[in-house]
Amino acid sequence: MRNKFEKGACNMHRILLVEDDDSLIDGLHYALQKRGFAVDVARTVREAMEHLHPFPLSYHVLLLDVALPDGTGFDVCEAVRKSGSAVPLLFLTAADDEISIIRGLDGGGDDYLTKPFQLGELCARINALLRRANMAENSGSRLVCGDISIDLQESRAVLNGTTLTLTSAEYRLLCLLVRNAGTIVTRSAILDALWDDAGRFVDDNTLSVYIRRLREKVETTPSRPEHLITVRGFGYRWNEVQR
Repeated sequence: MRNKFEKGACNMHRILLVEDDDSLIDGLHYALQKRGFAVDVARTVREAMEHLHPFPLSYHVLLLDVALPDGTGFDVCEAVRKSGSAVPLLFLTAADDEISIIRGLDGGGDDYLTKPFQLGELCARINALLRRANMAENSGSRLVCGDISIDLQESRAVLNGTTLTLTSAEYRLLCLLVRNAGTIVTRSAILDALWDDAGRFVDDNTLSVYIRRLREKVETTPSRPEHLITVRGFGYRWNEVQR
């Protein structure tokens, strides 16, 4: 295995590229390094897990191909999220069908990009993920609302005494809702706040997936939510719940 991060790369944003197409690897590795990123490459699920252990991760972004020789990028994603890491994770996939996209997002991915893609778009996605992660890390110290407490410095949410296992997207969404507890946050406001000012990269269907996934983690009975309430025709509201 190649040594992680060449000399002088310690201050760069570090990326793990999990991809088995040699021509794509060569192009992406060169282009991303030219743009100031430190890049490691894994061609299989096994190699990826060797790079990722031990947790916590030393990477800022993971780029995962879906189809790999010994498994899928979904397998890597699942292992990362089970470790408790909320590192931003972007799928690179030739499959643009809705089932594959939703599976990736539902499994803990933050974004996806279908092949073939423009390098400029990939870099824009990576930078957007880094901005969001940085905003989450530097937005204050603690949020407390009823039975939930969010340590913003540690990027950790505790609900009724239990630490929640959240993706970076779920964590950002939760912080936004809790900050605005008791008031309606529109879908467009969520897209603007969490992704970019035009809501690019994420559509309404994708937002619905994030809402459903977060609800499964914060609600005792997701079909009868107490915390994350849908306000039909407008958006969502976080209710303070005392235990």
